[in-house]
Amino acid sequence: MTGIGSNWAGNVRYAARGRHEPSSIDELRKLVAGADRIRAVGTGHSFNRLGDTTGDLVSVAGLAPTVALDRDRGTVTVAAGLRYGDVATRLHADGYALANLASLPHISVAGAVATATHGSGAAHGNLATAVAALELVTADGDLLTVDRTDPRFPGMVVNLGALGVVTRLTLDVVPTFDVRQYVRFGLPRAALDAACDAAYSVSVFTRWRSSRLDQVWLKQRADEPAPPTDWLDTVAADAPCHPVPGMPAEHCTAQLGEPGPWYDRLPHFRLGFTPSSGDELQSEWHLPRGSATDALAALDPAAERIAAVLQVCELRTVAADQLWLSPNHDRDSLAIHFTWVGDPAAVAPVLAEVEERLAPFAPRPHWGKLFRRDPAATYPRYDDFRALLGDLDPTGKFRTDELDRYFPRS
Repeated sequence: MTGIGSNWAGNVRYAARGRHEPSSIDELRKLVAGADRIRAVGTGHSFNRLGDTTGDLVSVAGLAPTVALDRDRGTVTVAAGLRYGDVATRLHADGYALANLASLPHISVAGAVATATHGSGAAHGNLATAVAALELVTADGDLLTVDRTDPRFPGMVVNLGALGVVTRLTLDVVPTFDVRQYVRFGLPRAALDAACDAAYSVSVFTRWRSSRLDQVWLKQRADEPAPPTDWLDTVAADAPCHPVPGMPAEHCTAQLGEPGPWYDRLPHFRLGFTPSSGDELQSEWHLPRGSATDALAALDPAAERIAAVLQVCELRTVAADQLWLSPNHDRDSLAIHFTWVGDPAAVAPVLAEVEERLAPFAPRPHWGKLFRRDPAATYPRYDDFRALLGDLDPTGKFRTDELDRYFPRS
């Protein structure tokens, strides 16, 4: 047993009575079977109490760090507790890649998949859409493997840790590729849609202090031409940047068009450095992409209040999928991500106002970040997931107080 600890941001001190890190699948199975309440914990990059429990926390980081490539099937099977950055370097060495990555390579594969964490790109789904199969320990200690042929599969991938402890995941891979990254300043808001379609992966940053959007990070395949000098009426950066003004650019992946492997360009931050700013809180909502202009306009009256407690806001596009609890279920999305200052009391009323203003656009929150409204009504397969919860965890072994709020027991 190890120390209980807190999440990455330090705003959640875990209430669990103990924390465990088994070194084998058999040890994990016995631990789960004998527990009354238990939850898997990853790299702790969630900002709410969805993953907290009054029972025991269990980490799978101590399991064998397997990365098994299947060239014939175009997949890789990885240990659930590995970080994306560690998987990526091993894949690249074998000539393969994942189609997309999140802004942080520091997060665990299982944790990111369970909450539908995502990268950016109009043609790219969130990270969970790359999952071809997963293995998990269920409430009775059995080892269950499901793949895309199982009708339950779309409900089990983005699982919020509520269906069991995931031990391995099989991910789709593609041939490795190089990327060039360019940063542009001062994007007119009217050009946002065009900008989001302009490269393999695109992130747009604003501090809500100007009528223009502050930075655009364009991540292009290395064989594509650089943006023209007058690209969408923006100005090219002449030195490396950090999304949060004043933070050191050396924490970020290389820019200025310098080519490099996919895993060292698609994220914003380098594996060996503190991700983002460190002292922060985060919220994020996914809206239908076609609502982007109206949704941003709805937030304009609150711009001054947002800016007062904001480090930076990031806009990204994510392609539609069919995963039941994915914020991108059945709709191409614009993700509006807020990196707030690390002051919960100051952030809370602004967060509530942002949710109120976005409510007409059927926002779906990122499950691992801060939100207040019950998201159930925006998920067409909500009832199906509740039924799956009852089937796989009838006694509520993997439930938490926060999970009970969103998926009340029958």
